[in-house]
Amino acid sequence: MSRIGNNPIAIPEGVTVEISENLVTVKGKLGELTQEFSGVSVKIEDGQAWVTRPSDSKEHKSMHGLYRSLVLNMIEGVSKGWTKELELVGVGYRASNQGQKLDLALGFSHNIVFDIAPEVKVETISEKGKNPIVKLTSHDKQLVGHIAAKIRSFRRPEPYKGKGIKFVGEILRRKAGKSA
Repeated sequence: MSRIGNNPIAIPEGVTVEISENLVTVKGKLGELTQEFSGVSVKIEDGQAWVTRPSDSKEHKSMHGLYRSLVLNMIEGVSKGWTKELELVGVGYRASNQGQKLDLALGFSHNIVFDIAPEVKVETISEKGKNPIVKLTSHDKQLVGHIAAKIRSFRRPEPYKGKGIKFVGEILRRKAGKSA
């Protein structure tokens, strides 16, 4: 029995969910998202969406919870939106943006200029005495996570001093280093 897949998905006001053959389309105040699905069926009853599977085979069980989570993320995205915040830890690490271009100074010989998809809104926060923060906001959770992971891959946090790009609130495993 799938614990996640059997839960209903509440559809808030202002969000419309349309289901065709194997496509779910969710529209809301922040945008529109579509997702193909297979191996399960999606139906709408009394302002709730239900994901059901045709059998208890291993493939259908694995798809059941997955598509329920994807539909829930789409509904939350078009109603509230998703945000990821990245923190640049290190001396001289800076971030600035001009429109959809993110300019990162990460200790390399040249700055990294990264073009961000138009669906994602980027904002950089630089306060004196604090680490710079890059804030990504969009209605598409997968796209925000993908772009945040790509930015983090430019300079992953290292385990000794913790320098690099990390998510805000992320706890890093630290190593002791050499002892004299």
